[in-house]
Amino acid sequence: MPLLRDPEVEVRLAAARALEKLEAAESLEEIFDRLKRGDRATKVAAIYAMGRIGGAKVLPVLFYCAGRSEVDIKSAAIRVLGEVELPEAVPVLLEKLDDPAPEVRAFAIEALGHYRDPALVPRLLPFLKANDGMLDAEAALALGRIGDASLAEPLMRLIHSPHEKTRAAAATALSLLP
Repeated sequence: MPLLRDPEVEVRLAAARALEKLEAAESLEEIFDRLKRGDRATKVAAIYAMGRIGGAKVLPVLFYCAGRSEVDIKSAAIRVLGEVELPEAVPVLLEKLDDPAPEVRAFAIEALGHYRDPALVPRLLPFLKANDGMLDAEAALALGRIGDASLAEPLMRLIHSPHEKTRAAAATALSLLP
């Protein structure tokens, strides 16, 4: 705290960053408590708060939440696992591509797009054929973010989709390709 009044700007900035990290670590315990004791909306908010904290320390809790049966809790955890972009999350996200709930699969596709890993292309390509306006759109956007020029042809097929969201996603994905 005294360093926040230091005459040197660099010292004040370093002190402010250090305090933010310390406060985040303290608040992590509060977030875990809200996750344990809160109602559904509070639990979902706690999951998103963990994403703002980030780091490997939140992964075990996010993995647990991604395995829950409640679709809203599972979906929030999957979205946050995409946002934290930690490689340890990829196997959990790949597992969720087979979830029975289509919205969970869509969130898993979206989350995997954050990783921009060409090795994910074979797992995401089949979703371009979903023809549902949700899974195919998310797959197009994720593949566009991965940015493999060889994906232009399968993405071009989506511009004739009967689903507006899919056509828009295809256009966006094509614009992201090299």
